[in-house]
Amino acid sequence: MKIYTKTGDTGETGLFDGTRVSKADARVEAYGAVDELNAWLGVIRSHQPGVDIEALLQDIQRDLFALGAVLADPTHRIAPRVHKATVDADDVTRLEQAIDRLEATLPKLRRFILPGGSPAGARLHLARTICRRAERRIVALGQEAVDPIVITYVNRLSDLLFVMARAANHQAGAPETEW
Repeated sequence: MKIYTKTGDTGETGLFDGTRVSKADARVEAYGAVDELNAWLGVIRSHQPGVDIEALLQDIQRDLFALGAVLADPTHRIAPRVHKATVDADDVTRLEQAIDRLEATLPKLRRFILPGGSPAGARLHLARTICRRAERRIVALGQEAVDPIVITYVNRLSDLLFVMARAANHQAGAPETEW
């Protein structure tokens, strides 16, 4: 299979259901932002942020592929039996458990903190902002266009990325700068 198909040469792309849309379509913007976040998490993993964070990120990257598939499937043609192309309440629970586990190791948050710190912490803060952008793009599609669990997942993921940034900074001994 060739990597180039030439089907996008006119500025269009195909959704999972075969519909052709502009590459500037809101749905393409949404799953494109998710793809950007996924790539950024790969950058973070390549810098060896620590075994616990790296394992979490790898699981999240798999989830983000599923989330991208869901967003690229406006007519829900992906068969329900294809579990690897779904995001569900169990995935949200897994993120919440990771947040709780990491927060238990951190000092209490009393004020806003400035993004930064260690290289891993700063990258995770950036990933959080990319996640928030992806969330805005998904929400812009409208409530009828997206399963609510997708929005919940991305919202919780941004919370987790914030806590992961704090944890990476804490593990590296990098102080948090309060605002």
